[in-house]
Amino acid sequence: MNLASTILLAFAMSTDAFAAAIGKGATLSKPRIREALRIGIIFGVIEGLTPVIGWALGRAASQYVSEWDHWIAFTLLVVLGLRMIRAGVVGPEPDTPKPESHSFWLIAVTAIATSIDAMAVGVGLAFVDVDIVFTAAAIGLTTTLMVIFGVMLGRVLGSIAGRSAEMFGGVLLIGIGAFILYEHLSGAA
Repeated sequence: MNLASTILLAFAMSTDAFAAAIGKGATLSKPRIREALRIGIIFGVIEGLTPVIGWALGRAASQYVSEWDHWIAFTLLVVLGLRMIRAGVVGPEPDTPKPESHSFWLIAVTAIATSIDAMAVGVGLAFVDVDIVFTAAAIGLTTTLMVIFGVMLGRVLGSIAGRSAEMFGGVLLIGIGAFILYEHLSGAA
């Protein structure tokens, strides 16, 4: 795999994390760059590790991972998306300010859900001549940068659109999950 392919793969793997980051940024009370960096690093590390895990699993038992990866991603993204939609519809209790930051676990679960496809890509890379460490580092770094930008963009969109931005973020997560599922079930992946 050449450098151009690695860069394209890194951007492709970070797009769903970017979309999720917009939703995360919209639900926070004016996130600062420090919080965006924190979220970006968590997403980037997880997104960078999952292709390596997939690559190792692909070497060991590719048929088991590829049979279920899309269902796992779909379920996690739908649950998180429904949670965001519910929060947008119900809204916070009166006089409850938006949080300054998200918990590590909420960020990690979202990052895992959006990186299941990177694990599946890692499985595929197990059968190709590729430097998995370089490829995973490229995916992790690109995801970190895209998520930082997404959180800050979500800050702007959240202040403009309010609760509807959170609902949109939830719909976006469900859409990403549905697309992953469709891609695998239709044989497009």
